Amino acid sequence: MQRCAWATSHKIEQDYHDTEWGVPVHDDRLLFEMLCLEGAQTGLSWLTILSKRKGYQKAFSNFEVDKVARFTDRKCAKLLENEGIVRHKLKINSVVHNAKMVLKVQKEWGSFSNYIWSFTHNSVVQNNHKKTGDVPSQTPVSELMSKDMKKRGFKFVGPTVCYAFMQGIGMVNDHTIDCHRHAQLK
Repeated sequence: MQRCAWATSHKIEQDYHDTEWGVPVHDDRLLFEMLCLEGAQTGLSWLTILSKRKGYQKAFSNFEVDKVARFTDRKCAKLLENEGIVRHKLKINSVVHNAKMVLKVQKEWGSFSNYIWSFTHNSVVQNNHKKTGDVPSQTPVSELMSKDMKKRGFKFVGPTVCYAFMQGIGMVNDHTIDCHRHAQLK
């Protein structure tokens, strides 16, 4: 079975690639989780984050936005001792901060999904890349998303993070054309 080149080394990457990556997501809880995980990945490998995903889910109340938004400074400080997540103060604090921003977006847009998917006019961008090297790290749409999210107060949402987020939640189909998932998600 042919996969995208980035998902061939480790079973955890293969499983994520084969079942989640590029599948359109509209559930606010899962969108928030993926945004937080992409932000946590900054400067690290995706394998590191996938390996700690269960730890993140446990540490951050399964990414239930309203619960995370109520985390105290004391709880965040305690998370710095949690070996199940990346122990980086700014990244931990950004999860709580971004939960508060998601709540604001939900109030304005009806859901976080409505807001996020507005950047692609509620449709999946179908790409046809021949090899992983052809896939961009950011696009004008991810730059627009990043700029708007930063204006709204979100943290760890640069254009590269936003594009990886878009790929992960299926806003773009960036499976290479030789990958078995490309046609499945077209």
